[in-house]
Amino acid sequence: MPAGAVIASVALVELSSGITQGFLSPLLKGLTDTLKVTAADLNWISIANLLASVAFTPVLARMGDLYGHRRLLRWNLAIVLAGSVLVGLSRSFPMLLAGQILQGAFAGFFPLLVGILRNRPDGGDGESRRGISLMVAALIGGLSLGLLSSGFIASTVDSPTAALWVPAIGASLALAVTWPLLPESDDRPGGSVDWTGAVLLSLGLVALMLALGLGGTPGWEWTSTRTLATLIGGVFLTALWVLVELRTAAPMIDVRMFRRRNVVVVSVVTLTFSFCMIGLQVAHSVFLGTSPAETGYGFGYDPIAIGLGLLPNLLAMALGALAAPAVAARISDRLTLVTGSGLMAVGYVIALAAHASAPVFLFGTALAGLGSGFLQHSTRTLAVESVPHDRTSVGSGINELLINVGGSLGAAAVLTVFAGHTPAGHTLPDLGAYTTSWVVCVVISLVGGAASLLYRTPSKDHQ
Repeated sequence: MPAGAVIASVALVELSSGITQGFLSPLLKGLTDTLKVTAADLNWISIANLLASVAFTPVLARMGDLYGHRRLLRWNLAIVLAGSVLVGLSRSFPMLLAGQILQGAFAGFFPLLVGILRNRPDGGDGESRRGISLMVAALIGGLSLGLLSSGFIASTVDSPTAALWVPAIGASLALAVTWPLLPESDDRPGGSVDWTGAVLLSLGLVALMLALGLGGTPGWEWTSTRTLATLIGGVFLTALWVLVELRTAAPMIDVRMFRRRNVVVVSVVTLTFSFCMIGLQVAHSVFLGTSPAETGYGFGYDPIAIGLGLLPNLLAMALGALAAPAVAARISDRLTLVTGSGLMAVGYVIALAAHASAPVFLFGTALAGLGSGFLQHSTRTLAVESVPHDRTSVGSGINELLINVGGSLGAAAVLTVFAGHTPAGHTLPDLGAYTTSWVVCVVISLVGGAASLLYRTPSKDHQ
């Protein structure tokens, strides 16, 4: 298969993934009226999607290494398409959440595609770095296309739910085009799926995310039996998963690799940038669409303007992902990680200080996007290069899993903050919900920058 066709197919799949992740942003403010939910409730969209991703990612990645990356990718696309059809048919919030859960399988795209790229005859680390850079750029391009197309449809079509069909179109196109084009990977390590580890990890992380996400909200007070039982159960299951993996010959995730300094550093940075990037996704969309006449903050943008307002962040993110290989080659991987975290922190400081001025606010989000673009590429690249070729999808899958865990924690934190700042009987929070969220993300970004300083460039003998 010609390399150009493979790269184009890989980019198309990530483009559809971006569309699936980005199409809802311009619609969120309108959904508070259409589905009769609060702005805090909308964070459940991110949480449900990310929790599903946590469950899907390790299983799909491991099965790709064992049974073929192309074969699993086809099934993966079919699951996302089924969820997208369900979203398109949604006329209630629970049905929308059900569709989002199936759409969460998009998290399997990246590790499976990396497996296809890295197992090609010319798929060495240099080729993988370029491929990953293009994949991240295509993903962000899909985010841009998804939010602009859904914003345009929502503004021009009478039906308030017509734009919900956007991801179904993207997933259908990706499945139809890539089915005959992508090659199958020949490098199979043998073995079987560690289903016990997969179930324990999924249940443990989902329980932890639920407890942390709902803690402090009505019915889930921090001292309530429900919250404590869910939290303790999540800790227990996760600890049990670690013990099981240590005694399993072919574990789902080899937890021993977390003894390595660089693996821990990359994992921490991944958690910090995804916490902020995904955690603020709903918040910024609602902020742009809120009229100052309603709450005293926001810019009152319509769906098209919301899409355009989110574009600087996404374009800067794509630029950061494309520039990251050259930047890392010039200043080192460690300083690229530090720079990315620093840019995110400065961007959120600007948003905090100048949220009343649209141009300055959007510049701040763009600066944060540039930083997260650096980190998206760098963490994904370093995660893949740390494992053997026959575990490529697992290495990438671990990083995607951590992105989803970090995003889940971010969405959960914002949900808690928004719920605490939403007056009874209102759907929109007060300004304190946003200022608190920005302060938290400044601190989290600085933690990521501090962790990045601990990264050590491997010697040539150990690369």
